[in-house]
Amino acid sequence: MQILRLLRISRVLISHGLDELVISLHLFRPYRFVLHLMPWRWRRRSDRPRGERVRRALEELGPVFVKFGQMLSTRPDLLPDDIAEELTKLQDRVPPFSATEARAIIERAYGESVTVHLRDFDDTAIASASVAQVHAAKLHDGTEVVVKVIRPGVAEVIDRDIALLYTLARMAQRYWSEGARLRPVEIVDDYNKTIHDELDLMREGANASQLRSNFKNSDLIYVPKVYWDHTRRDVMVMERIDGISIRDVERLREAGIDMRKLAHDGVEIFFTQAFRHGFFHADMHPGNIFVAPDGQYRAVDFGIMGTLGDADKRYLAENFLAFFNRDYRAVAEAHLRAGWVPASTRVEEFEAAIRTVCEPIFAKPISEISFGRLVIRLFQTARRFNMPVQTQLVLLQKTLLNIEGLGRRLYPELDLWQTAKPFLERWMNEQVGPRAAFHSLKRDLPKWGGVLPEMPLLAHDFLRRVRDDELVIKMQSDEIGQLHSDLRSGLRRLFYGLIGSSLMLGAMVLAALDGYAPQMVFGAPWLSWVFGALGAVILVAVWPTSRGD
Repeated sequence: MQILRLLRISRVLISHGLDELVISLHLFRPYRFVLHLMPWRWRRRSDRPRGERVRRALEELGPVFVKFGQMLSTRPDLLPDDIAEELTKLQDRVPPFSATEARAIIERAYGESVTVHLRDFDDTAIASASVAQVHAAKLHDGTEVVVKVIRPGVAEVIDRDIALLYTLARMAQRYWSEGARLRPVEIVDDYNKTIHDELDLMREGANASQLRSNFKNSDLIYVPKVYWDHTRRDVMVMERIDGISIRDVERLREAGIDMRKLAHDGVEIFFTQAFRHGFFHADMHPGNIFVAPDGQYRAVDFGIMGTLGDADKRYLAENFLAFFNRDYRAVAEAHLRAGWVPASTRVEEFEAAIRTVCEPIFAKPISEISFGRLVIRLFQTARRFNMPVQTQLVLLQKTLLNIEGLGRRLYPELDLWQTAKPFLERWMNEQVGPRAAFHSLKRDLPKWGGVLPEMPLLAHDFLRRVRDDELVIKMQSDEIGQLHSDLRSGLRRLFYGLIGSSLMLGAMVLAALDGYAPQMVFGAPWLSWVFGALGAVILVAVWPTSRGD
């Protein structure tokens, strides 16, 4: 069955003048000489650019390949620029399935009639894509909602085409000269996870709820409410929102929207999601964004979301700020500290490679520099130093490109650097330094409140075991065994270091308690100074005075 599907793909590629891709397939290598004799090799039937031919072929192959092409368009670090740019034009639009099928899917999901949950259901779909379609409806209390319904049989189609994509990816990885570098199997892995996540509307609803909570009462963006009582894996009911599509620039101007503010708000929304929340809408293309009369963003379609851990956020912010300051050494070191490139990488060599890529870009006026493209060039360079594919960074790169492209379409003079740099500097100041440490301590105060009472007993037990030789250290060799006495001395120093650190930690907790719950601790300010001073004296006393210590 896969052979027949592969033959159809080959026919479509050939019909769009992409027969060089067919000839490169291992399956057809024995017949390469025959393919060279075919009439289409003598005279090209299409003068269209290569990127356009690839896009048209994917559109003919069907919805799963269209979505795969859309995903590839977010990886300009892997594709030639002409193909990556053309793939961004792929539209995930397919004819709607019938209202009868939609009602049947809804009733199967609910286990009862549609009318039990919905007072009205519009049989005409207002949007239709490869995975699902959307209908307008009303709840029994009159609330206007939209109902998203998974397309019938789509899971089987996806599984079939994903299996074929894996076959092609394995062939490419084995026989294509660029296979080892581009890792096509990993690309299909990412796509497989993403598209199967989109099949679970409960997951999408959870994403929407989290984003709504993150921007509660925000003037920047509004996220519609999910009605969980009416939501299932194959059906999601969500608040219906109104607004002007952000694609319709003329209507936005006619409505009196401040285009400069709208563009800058989009950038602020992106950086707020990525760096403050670590949870961002990773599919913010123009079709998923509307604008309210007051200029507030309104987002839909939460099937694809990205997450960033604290370490990723910190190192990304360091990278971006280093870029703003053209400090390529700092960029290289941040990559190494984050583990994004192997520890064996020579930092000087990596720094030189980044400088070679970035300096020609910085030769342009700052307002003409694409921040998103600069990040792509960075990842392209890092890939040459064996940086593995990291889904969260791919999604971030894609979202940054979308936001920058959208912002400059709304307001061509948008300077992303001017908006982003102050935001990142403020964020870094909040994450580093005494104020950040104090806020972290205050946040973790309930946890420390449970741990601190145990510290004296743990310290006493540790010291008793050291004194009575009950602390057993397994020696790996005779040479290490000779260091036994030094280890005992080091353990005693460690114990007193723990005492000093505990005192200083206690001083910080008492200082925090003074503002957090003053009624709990009598005289907390002066007591914190005493604890801090004792802790500092002990730490100075046990601090190693030479390398031999």
